[in-house]
Amino acid sequence: MAAPRILIVGGGFAGMEAAHKLQKLLKPGEARLILASPFDYQLYLPLLPQVASGVLTPQAVAVALRRILRHTELLPGGAVGIDTDAKAVVVKKITGELVVEPYDYLVLAPGSVTRKFDVPGLEEYGVGVKNLAEAMWIRDHVIGQLDLAAASTDLEEQQSRLRFLVVGGGYAGTETAACLQRLTTAAAKAYRGLNPDLIKWHLVDVAPKLMPELGDELGEKALEIMRRRGVDVALGVSVKEITRDTVTLTDGRVLPCRTVIWTAGVAPSPLIATLDAPTNRGRLVVTPELTVPGLPGVFALGDAAAVPDIAVGGDAICPPTAQHAMRQGWAVARNVVATLRGEPLKPYKHKDLGLVVDLGGIDAVSKPLGIPLVGLPAQLVARGYHLAALRTVTARVRTVANWALNAIAGDDFVRIGFPKPKTLTKFELTDVYLTAEETRKAVAMYLGDDAHAHEHAG
Repeated sequence: MAAPRILIVGGGFAGMEAAHKLQKLLKPGEARLILASPFDYQLYLPLLPQVASGVLTPQAVAVALRRILRHTELLPGGAVGIDTDAKAVVVKKITGELVVEPYDYLVLAPGSVTRKFDVPGLEEYGVGVKNLAEAMWIRDHVIGQLDLAAASTDLEEQQSRLRFLVVGGGYAGTETAACLQRLTTAAAKAYRGLNPDLIKWHLVDVAPKLMPELGDELGEKALEIMRRRGVDVALGVSVKEITRDTVTLTDGRVLPCRTVIWTAGVAPSPLIATLDAPTNRGRLVVTPELTVPGLPGVFALGDAAAVPDIAVGGDAICPPTAQHAMRQGWAVARNVVATLRGEPLKPYKHKDLGLVVDLGGIDAVSKPLGIPLVGLPAQLVARGYHLAALRTVTARVRTVANWALNAIAGDDFVRIGFPKPKTLTKFELTDVYLTAEETRKAVAMYLGDDAHAHEHAG
């Protein structure tokens, strides 16, 4: 009898940790592990702003799955449809080919995408900070704007090219604005004839506070650091319209600007919408044991699942953080094995260990175990946390080496010519998912071909 197939969708924090833990818990031959992911690395998202600013190389935050998952089959593609009746997942391989993967147990950890709003021009002129391609393009683009401004004698063109806007005052937006502001400040010294006073950074957020999760004290400290650096932070403000060279804000200002970095929250992977299952603000409703009610053998976790936060109580849902995703991966692995062996499942419970925000240099704010820190102590905690969370020694060594080299030698401010897809949707591949009918047809075709093949073999 063939070993049961455990199919994991997504190679991020949650999916990779689930596979890694399953490798340790399963007995030889007890089950077959398959992980479907369009990338063969786990992206360490918290350090992506440092890739965009050139402090870290892409390899430092791309943790190779094959170094960790030596007993897991890697399927190079993303899930685009699920047929829970047939217990099969349609996967679009990186070649564009659609294949159908049957499962006995399904672990859904497809992550999240940039949350978009109906803002005119956002799709064409905005870019998120959710993957390596976006981070690398942002770096190329920002340096390109400096190059073009330095080569121009038109003041209006210089002003529009040297004004940069980040939308979203959460961790991703604040860290991205902080890191890139340091990049342009340092780069301006290398450009002859470029007036550094024309370089303007804006951070806007519709919320009344910057990073409210940090609390009032640390939030105000972060705001003070950003404004001291010269970043124009506007709270209670959002974007009304974006054009090729202007941005209109809801406070009435029209800014000459050719760079809009959109970090106004995240939304669950569109894969979740293809399932006929209840959701909570787009996230798949799950039990405390990370099972999906009504779908036997299906588990969900990470950014795409509304996991009850029983450590907080009430109706609280675990926030979409790497800290929770990693530990949910461990918990779901234990429960998959328990289901396989007919043992009782255990609920997921984790008390948040705190927050770290790296603003570049010695600037940081952190709250480990509820203790507020600012400056160098906060920076040491933040970087120590990131090193501990990186899952391979190789990634840690690369990261430390990058930090040291950048601190000692600085940056060369070169572009590598990274291309930009035409729209934000194309950048994050959010238009590849199948409808329920298309999924059923693909699965039916697979089942028909498979039955025909068995008949022919007989």
